[in-house]
Amino acid sequence: MSESIIARCEAAGLRLTEQRRIIARVLGDSDDHPDVEQLHARASALDSGISLATVYRTVKLFEEAGILERLEFGDGRARYEDADRDHHDHLIDMTTGEVIEFVDPEIEALQERIAERLGYVLHGHRLELYGVPLKKNRD
Repeated sequence: MSESIIARCEAAGLRLTEQRRIIARVLGDSDDHPDVEQLHARASALDSGISLATVYRTVKLFEEAGILERLEFGDGRARYEDADRDHHDHLIDMTTGEVIEFVDPEIEALQERIAERLGYVLHGHRLELYGVPLKKNRD
């Protein structure tokens, strides 16, 4: 990540109230994929005056400015991550909802080859794998 969320908001000319700064800081400190309710809980622990509506509006503003990326993993909850994070893909555990980030050079190369074979230059992609843990045999 090259710049903090706050720095990118300022560079984009977004007006940052103290509450928006707290939400940006919470987002920047997150190493998971929080939804708005989780962001609200974390931000309101720092400032009890932050409403859920403020978090919703701030997330929407940051998303529209290209600072946040909205992720939907099929569980009905929009989750968010810093749009400036290094590229990675996601494996979603369908039993727990856990989101596991990974990078696999073989998958990256395969996607490039597929795009080239179809006559395209790849400018980006998003890969989401959905699964359940393997059951270990107990013989």
